[in-house]
Amino acid sequence: MGVWKISHDLVTRVYKRYRAICPEVVPKKMTGDEPVKIRVPQERIEQLPELKENPFKQRICQVFSKEGNGSLSFEDFLDLLSVFSEQAPRQIKVYYAFKIYDFDDDHHIGPADLEQVLKLLTRSQLSAEEIVQVCEKVIEEADVDGDGKLSYMEFEHVILRAPDFLGTFHIRV
Repeated sequence: MGVWKISHDLVTRVYKRYRAICPEVVPKKMTGDEPVKIRVPQERIEQLPELKENPFKQRICQVFSKEGNGSLSFEDFLDLLSVFSEQAPRQIKVYYAFKIYDFDDDHHIGPADLEQVLKLLTRSQLSAEEIVQVCEKVIEEADVDGDGKLSYMEFEHVILRAPDFLGTFHIRV
């Protein structure tokens, strides 16, 4: 995805936040390859006030972890906060929303992915039958090519029409 300019001041603020999460692991100053080698465990990242109540916190950590295990290097953490910043381009936000919802990483959002999304969003308050009905309705409404799952383009088409998407897909730094 594209690159946008991040100020030195923002990087410094983000680094202070990163270090505060796990000061026993993160040094006051990083050198060499430490920004990609030193990792903060997922459990600690999930305790950030901005993620603590987010039903997607585990998935967010997995998506931004270059290791894929949810632990974040400083570079991973900077990517996460950059994508969720108010300044991030809408296209970048849509791209990462798609990745977060694509639980099986097959580059489509299928019924199983939608079930996961619904269970997290509703905190498992819907019955199995209600979840299936909602998933079927979403696929019916958004699946333009009729393959039973949402491609990135189909997802993008739906999400760009959601007026509150940008307002909910951000973290203040």
